[in-house]
Amino acid sequence: MTADGAPQEITSLVGREVYSNNGVFVGEVEDVRLDLGEEAVTGIALGQLNDELFDNRVGISEGVMVPYRWVRAVGDVILINDLVERLQTDEEEESVSQPT
Repeated sequence: MTADGAPQEITSLVGREVYSNNGVFVGEVEDVRLDLGEEAVTGIALGQLNDELFDNRVGISEGVMVPYRWVRAVGDVILINDLVERLQTDEEEESVSQPT
């Protein structure tokens, strides 16, 4: 749905650029995950990922699935929250839990 409540084609999400709340480019929507029972989008599959953001976490030919609950706004671009912060938090937790 758009901001005014009008229905939007799901396929119109494909190809849109995705940015974090902080304006960091995350990737581009390649596909969407649907829950047909609920008739709802549950995730967006991203490709063309920001190499710096996903440094060594995702291979070149791979993508990531972002839960749709992270989406804050859909317009000319898609804004998501939490991604950068979650990646940094996960990385910090991994470095703390690694034995030295």
